Amino acid sequence: MTKALLSPLPRLLVQDAVRGALKEDLGRAGDITTNAIIAPGARIRAVIGARQAGRIAGLDLAEAAFDMLDETIVFERCVDDGEDIEAGGIVARLEGNTRAILSAERVALNYLGHMSGIATATQKLVALTAGTKAQICDTRKTTPGLRLLEKYAVKAGGGTNHRFGLDDAVLIKDNHIAAAGGVAQAISAVKANVGHMVKIEVEVDNLDQLRLALASGVDAVLLDNMSADMLAGAVGMIGEQALAEASGGVNAATVAQIAASGVDLISVGALTHSAPALDLGLDF
Repeated sequence: MTKALLSPLPRLLVQDAVRGALKEDLGRAGDITTNAIIAPGARIRAVIGARQAGRIAGLDLAEAAFDMLDETIVFERCVDDGEDIEAGGIVARLEGNTRAILSAERVALNYLGHMSGIATATQKLVALTAGTKAQICDTRKTTPGLRLLEKYAVKAGGGTNHRFGLDDAVLIKDNHIAAAGGVAQAISAVKANVGHMVKIEVEVDNLDQLRLALASGVDAVLLDNMSADMLAGAVGMIGEQALAEASGGVNAATVAQIAASGVDLISVGALTHSAPALDLGLDF
């Protein structure tokens, strides 16, 4: 992955997310366990280590968690977001106030493990589609409140982002089509109501719907739950008229065959709603 393509998360949004998580964890009385055991001025050195191999994402949030509790804590990154780490490798080294490090530990690891898990899952699918033009992309099936972070993690894994919300692109889905009375009617209604800068994508289940969509003129077509043979036929019909996106039934066992059909994009909801956290731990 080219690091230059991974723009850092906006600092303000990182701080807002971490501040909310720390407030949730510390509650009304703070870390009563740590404060009862550890002297106020105690200092410690610690490492965040990888207990399994994977792709790292979320270091800005981990660092912010420690910094918000004690800005004198030294947080030294041993890898960067978007880089791979082997089991047993060190993600970061810390030195500073023991109380603050212990109290921020869970928030830091929650963000780092969750986002690294998404990045790792994405990287695996990207590797399985190497040599094709298909890009692995996410969906809106994200954890409420964490969409920006999860989509950033997909980018760290080498994937690309689909729309961020309902307001930045048109995606006409099956229920829109049913409510409008057909593919052509839905597309016509959209074109009459959105600006010329807004991209339009339509979901189709079969080649007849695809013909109607192409005849009406769209920017992208979502080929939903099609077999590999049908996908290849659809790609042939589309040609250069629109982007071809495959969705549905995508996993490590199927993604290579889907990519081989010639689609431009493969969207995978499981990247954000089902990726297991990468096993990371903080040790003194």
